[in-house]
Amino acid sequence: MSSLASLPQWQALQAHAASLRSVHLRDLFAAAPDRFEKFSRCETNLLFDFSRQRLTEETLTLLLALANARGLRGRIDAMFAGEKINTTENRAVLHTALRNRSDRAITVDGKDVMVEVRASLERMRNFVEGVHGGRIHGATGKSFTDIVNIGIGGSDLGIVMATEALAKFRNRNLRLHCVSNIDGVQLSDTLEKCDPARTLFVVCSKTFTTLETLTNAKLARQWIVDRLGEGAPARHFAAVSTNSKAMDAFLIPPQNRFTMWDWVGGRYSLWSAVGLSIALSLGMDQFELMLEGGFEMDEHFRTASFEKNLPVLMGLLAVWNRNFLGMDSLAVLPYDQRLHRFPAYLQQLQMESNGKSVTLEGAPVEGDTGAVIWGEPGSNAQHSFFELLHQGTARVAMDFLAPVNASSQFQQQQNLALANCFAQMQAFAFGQTEDQIRADLAAKGTAEAEIRRLIPHKLHEGNRPSTLILFPRLGPKTLGRLIALYEHNVFTQSVIWGINAFDQWGVELGKKLADSLAPAVEKADGDGADASLKGLLHQLAKWRS
Repeated sequence: MSSLASLPQWQALQAHAASLRSVHLRDLFAAAPDRFEKFSRCETNLLFDFSRQRLTEETLTLLLALANARGLRGRIDAMFAGEKINTTENRAVLHTALRNRSDRAITVDGKDVMVEVRASLERMRNFVEGVHGGRIHGATGKSFTDIVNIGIGGSDLGIVMATEALAKFRNRNLRLHCVSNIDGVQLSDTLEKCDPARTLFVVCSKTFTTLETLTNAKLARQWIVDRLGEGAPARHFAAVSTNSKAMDAFLIPPQNRFTMWDWVGGRYSLWSAVGLSIALSLGMDQFELMLEGGFEMDEHFRTASFEKNLPVLMGLLAVWNRNFLGMDSLAVLPYDQRLHRFPAYLQQLQMESNGKSVTLEGAPVEGDTGAVIWGEPGSNAQHSFFELLHQGTARVAMDFLAPVNASSQFQQQQNLALANCFAQMQAFAFGQTEDQIRADLAAKGTAEAEIRRLIPHKLHEGNRPSTLILFPRLGPKTLGRLIALYEHNVFTQSVIWGINAFDQWGVELGKKLADSLAPAVEKADGDGADASLKGLLHQLAKWRS
């Protein structure tokens, strides 16, 4: 692939960005009263309003030209066709197959994977309905009241996010707990709340070798054995993995095993049987509605023109902000408490995917890649870090997300949340000028000397770019659309930068080092370690009680 920096389209964007450097959003809105109509799209029941981004029609034209120059359409087609676009692992990338609701075949190595996908969904439904109806029960014959999902990363974050977002759809007879951290705190706290005779553990690990997951799973298994007997775990454990031999060793019975495929990355896996705990919590019908929402976004991404294509536009805006406006982070700000774990979910999706410094060809990238993703529900965030966004020196782009209809019974409170959301976007875009501050203070009878003293402190520069994603209400289909929107946005960015969004070798290195260091930490033995590590291990030995 051609050098990114040498492309005429890239160079044109650099020159264009320089020409916009001194242009304020106030000027852009004053020059175009129809700016909202030009820079918003309503597709798949989502309103995507990017009118408060620092761009013009020329910017959009240049970004679309860049997408074409980087072969984005061909790359989209290659992904959906099952080509092995994850080149470092020689794998197809087909999380989209997991939510394919059409009768279209999807082939990998000449094999239609949809046969196995549909079979997996049917097995999930049978298991979920068995647990809900009491046909599948614990070793003492009692039905399950608690589900404990044991996994980490993609086997945890999506499950937590989705079940929190869709909490009002939960089965009230089942409590879901998620255990990911290796320090033992989550597991200990969870087991204190659970009756072993009524607890089902779902172990999610693609390889069934992940240190954190296997450590927690082994402790949970022993907890069941100690209380219910050696044969009880067969009734109290299910597993999702590609590693049959490891599940054999763990004594997971065949009827409680669910498969994964190497063409699904962990951070894209909630659509697979990794979502079993989602389905147990919400019901299989709700889980399949999520799949339908994701499929709707897939079809939009696959077929819509780039001018109307929400994930493409979102990805191109991310490139514009990152590479041409110098925004090195993105704050995700949902104005719905149900989405409080959505920013954390997106952190893995975006930063693990696009946190890369080499191209597909193995050469150093020619510019910045993935932004830092962070965020909190908006109302709380207004009273914590919004001051930095308004008046600090950090360069931060923002995504606002909000439902029109309340996720609670209190619509009036959601109306207040929306008023705050819209007000913050206006403040970030337009700021507050010296004349506005002077007029406001003078109207309050403030003395002239005091006005002059306060003006520098009250000035709001504005010109902070943001996008709003507005939707009628938060439900399974909407959540599916939102997740798929961000997934395809990440892929779009990766195509522009020429990087692999589907491997994670940095994560793999950390796992390898942790495995090798575990015995030394256990013994607090620094023999053969470097000076710093030796000092840490010595301190462990000194403080360990």
